[in-house]
Amino acid sequence: MPAPIFVRSLLGWKSSSTNKLGWDRVPNNADIDNRESLQLSAVILESLSAHAGQALPLPPPSPGALLEEAVRIDLARELEARDNSRHWTARRGAPVTDYSQYVHLLHLNQLVVDNPTLSVTIGQDYLIRPDVLIGLEDVPTINGLPLLHAAVSCKWTIRSDRVQNIRHENNQMVRHRRGRQPHLVAVTVEPLPSRLAAIARGTGEVDAVYHVAHDELDAAVQASNNTRQQSAWEEITGQGRLLNYNLLAEHLASW
Repeated sequence: MPAPIFVRSLLGWKSSSTNKLGWDRVPNNADIDNRESLQLSAVILESLSAHAGQALPLPPPSPGALLEEAVRIDLARELEARDNSRHWTARRGAPVTDYSQYVHLLHLNQLVVDNPTLSVTIGQDYLIRPDVLIGLEDVPTINGLPLLHAAVSCKWTIRSDRVQNIRHENNQMVRHRRGRQPHLVAVTVEPLPSRLAAIARGTGEVDAVYHVAHDELDAAVQASNNTRQQSAWEEITGQGRLLNYNLLAEHLASW
């Protein structure tokens, strides 16, 4: 399954005055200080260009927010196409308190605001705004609010701080929910399997990680002869921890 069409408008080559390989242009999802990242990203771009039959357009300067919106639009369309008997919603950056399982946190938050001691002790990091929220409007709930079906974290690339942010937010949603737990997944364009493993591994904070150029990265890793990256790739794909983004809508519609 080739990468979805929207990926070709987000990925591309950008000018670089300094990078580990001394290239004039580098992939815009690569870590310019990492040779492996540059090499794998370059193979991905070459594969995408081959599929498109033409060179990729100049990528946007800040693709992260565009990835979130592209995922929101794509999931809204695909979920409706796969099961139009359900009333799906797809939103960006909305608070989880808009949904049935988390509306009670508004009351907790008011108590925290009114009590400085609670504010220091508890904080307010439970007021989460996931990148993309998939809701169901037609599920009966005790408060009449829609059910949060899935929370999707979209990360253009993976760094240690971003990984911890995903884990922290998802742990908060697991801990504070009242009712069914939403599906907690991540979507990324990160090219290094060793970095993907940093979020794909774990004890349940993330159901699975979905890569928007999964097959292209698979081919790049296999052709690289890099045993470290191949080992990490085999681990996370073999255990079903890293999946093709093209499967995400099917998984959400059938769960």
